Amino acid sequence: MRIGLTILTDLPWAEAAPRWRAAEEMGFAHAWTYDHLVWGGLPDSPWRTATPVLGAAAAVTSRIGLGTLVAAPNFRHPYLLFRDAQALEDLTDGRLLLGVGTGGDRDSTVIGGDLALRERVDRFQEFVQVLRLLREGDHVSHSGTHYTLDDARTLPGLTRTPLVVAANGPRSLRFAAHAGDAWVTTGPYSAPTLEEWLTGLADSARTFEEALAEAGRDPDAVDRYVLPDAPPHLGSSGGGRFALESRGFFEELVGRVAALGFTDLVTHWPRDDTPYAGSTGVLEEVAAEVLPGLAPDGSPG
Repeated sequence: MRIGLTILTDLPWAEAAPRWRAAEEMGFAHAWTYDHLVWGGLPDSPWRTATPVLGAAAAVTSRIGLGTLVAAPNFRHPYLLFRDAQALEDLTDGRLLLGVGTGGDRDSTVIGGDLALRERVDRFQEFVQVLRLLREGDHVSHSGTHYTLDDARTLPGLTRTPLVVAANGPRSLRFAAHAGDAWVTTGPYSAPTLEEWLTGLADSARTFEEALAEAGRDPDAVDRYVLPDAPPHLGSSGGGRFALESRGFFEELVGRVAALGFTDLVTHWPRDDTPYAGSTGVLEEVAAEVLPGLAPDGSPG
């Protein structure tokens, strides 16, 4: 079991840079950030988009994986994202993890492109298909419902970056199993209790496993990332959860999601206030005393 951290982009780089360096020094396997114009969890806070922040993070780290969680078609064109990913693959020396998803609807409404959920999923699936076309060849042309390419050049290629596809619902899970190099999920987004969330997560894991079999893919070759932290609207009560609320809770979560076949867990750098309010002391304790003892299956070593 590998453990990652999400570091939000609300802080100026002078304050954020030490966190990215520390994530690597503490032994986390990967570090991520959201990719939004405005994030609903902190709508009144300063904000930066992911790709320049990851470029800066590449310069202050040397080992840790760096990823988008997630880049979405709400304000990104797949060709521009592909070009950004090429730059980041170079800057990170192959450490980029390209997480992509349908995304929340806030970014779409800001720029006047709001779509119904089904239309957003349709657009996202075409978005991923275009990214795959760009990755697989040069002089790419495409004419679809949402995107058109005319002889798009792709040099120098994108050869070391996995496409981590976000999926929660059955349709999206089947798509991720066919189109993604890896899968990332929040589990059932609005589950009111931990047990209900785990039950829904188990259902999603089974659906994904079945879809991998249908696609003829080796399940051991597909990494599976889970984001266990409760979304902001659940808060810290009424069933809300934050993986780093205590060492004991973190160890419980790691063990239980590992038992469902997940290879990676991604939590958040603790903040002073909601969302993801917590103590950096717990983060440091987990890094020093839990991470070194994790066996590959997520159980105590």
